[in-house]
Amino acid sequence: MREEIRQQPAAIERTLKAEWRKVRRLKEHLCKNRPRLIILAARGTSDNAAQFGRYLLEIGTGIPVSLAAPSVYTLYGSRVDLSDSLVVAISQSGESTDTNLVLERAKQAGALTIGITNESNSTLARLAADAFLVRAGTEKSVAATKTYTGQIFCFYLLAYALGAPILLEDLEQLPGRAEAALKLENEIRERAERYCFMQHAVCIGRGLNYANSFELALKLMETCYVVAERFSSADFLHGPIAILEARFPAFVFAPSGVTWKSTREMIDKLDSVKAETLIITDRGNTDAANAGSFAGRALVIPARLIHKGQMPEELFTPIPYIIPGQLLAASLAEVKRLDPDRPRTLSKVTRTL
Repeated sequence: MREEIRQQPAAIERTLKAEWRKVRRLKEHLCKNRPRLIILAARGTSDNAAQFGRYLLEIGTGIPVSLAAPSVYTLYGSRVDLSDSLVVAISQSGESTDTNLVLERAKQAGALTIGITNESNSTLARLAADAFLVRAGTEKSVAATKTYTGQIFCFYLLAYALGAPILLEDLEQLPGRAEAALKLENEIRERAERYCFMQHAVCIGRGLNYANSFELALKLMETCYVVAERFSSADFLHGPIAILEARFPAFVFAPSGVTWKSTREMIDKLDSVKAETLIITDRGNTDAANAGSFAGRALVIPARLIHKGQMPEELFTPIPYIIPGQLLAASLAEVKRLDPDRPRTLSKVTRTL
């Protein structure tokens, strides 16, 4: 798992170089055939990437996006009107049975279909009219890391193809931003000892980093057997905050931009009950990175990740922000003397209906 975390900058760079020409061709087609609706179908880590895709695509294109409920197709056999829709299936292996069935039904209903997968010879890649290939190489650890960030990167490519104001030069900076996040590895190893006996936690993010709260929680559950709940900062204040007490672990994604004000207010509430708060941020959020009140409680990526284009300021934070979370899960598993590559009762490919 740790080695695959370190491979992420190179995997993102390979994906951009290999897929860019295809993306530009797809953009020409989508400009003439703009969908009225986008539906994303996925499970597990891929579903977390889809959560990010939903925010990115709606913010960047204005097209409504829905997350598919595969059971509607697989168990209830419903025929859904997908005319003028784009259906995107996301799967690391490309062999998720229910995800592929959603894609197959979408084709039958006349939808345009796109796949995002790490496996070029997979069923998903063959079913989809077009496929974005995550060029991450074989992922051996059961805990997905490089394929998650690869899928997120493919959503940037898809957003560009759908007309979002994303520039090639911005995408070219993402491998370096991921590399900057990896510089926290030694600090995170040291911090992991503090959480050795952690049995439960909350993971909190909002907007473009909401998906990362799901993904960090999943990594803590599957590699460290920690019961981790995930929330947006807004939803957390609508009831779940009542579970907190002194020393309750809370992991918070805290970029600058429009989500910071509400995130800061929530952190103040965490402090009021003396929760064990760890903040993931970057040098661009000077309030979080430099404030004395956060000293010793912030993992600060040594780079300014502020975006200055038409899209939100925190646009390119999700990939570098999840890397400290991945490293924390890997390090905590080591502290607990668990094998994150072989979690109990799990296998690399899960097939469900």
